[in-house]
Amino acid sequence: MSASCGHSHAKFDGLSDSYKRRLWLVIFINAAMFAVEMTAGHLAQSQALKADALDFFADAVTYGISLAVIGATLRVRATAAFAKGLSLLAIGAWVFGSTVHRVIVQGTPDAELMGFIGVLALIANLASVLILMAYKDGDSNVRSVWLCSRNDAIGNVAVMIAALAVWGTATVWPDLIVAAIMAGLFLYSAIQILSQSWREWSAEKADTLHEHTH
Repeated sequence: MSASCGHSHAKFDGLSDSYKRRLWLVIFINAAMFAVEMTAGHLAQSQALKADALDFFADAVTYGISLAVIGATLRVRATAAFAKGLSLLAIGAWVFGSTVHRVIVQGTPDAELMGFIGVLALIANLASVLILMAYKDGDSNVRSVWLCSRNDAIGNVAVMIAALAVWGTATVWPDLIVAAIMAGLFLYSAIQILSQSWREWSAEKADTLHEHTH
């Protein structure tokens, strides 16, 4: 799915009633799944489930910020995207750090609960991806929404693979490996968002300075 992520030159800025309605719907889906998956992560003692729950939380926040800045100047939208990139960076660091901690304090997670919640989360994420499919390209603000959707789909498949591997090996390592991979995905997406938003912010600043000098 990453290959289809934002390589178009289109710069859709979110000014669409249809896009706004879709954002409200996916905000609700992701907020609900964050609560469900974080609770299940604690019950199952699964680091991968907790990492995926934080992905849902990041998505809900991202969609909310994206909705709030629709129609604002490019600089405001780029600044909002930059803030979302920083939040993804922080989440990635937390997941990585907590995964390292679990390596020291190991406990085998509940594979059956991991698998069940993984399937439920995948259904929610596929629904979100289908809802947003028509708007996967655009400025850094719109692109950050699509990157979060991509993270979801990858993350849920990974959680289900981890659940199967935990069940088959009766060890914690598959869970920890998937959590570490998801942390890397958070960090990579954060770098992409930060880079594009910085370029857009700099371009807007340069255009403003050019207008003032002429």
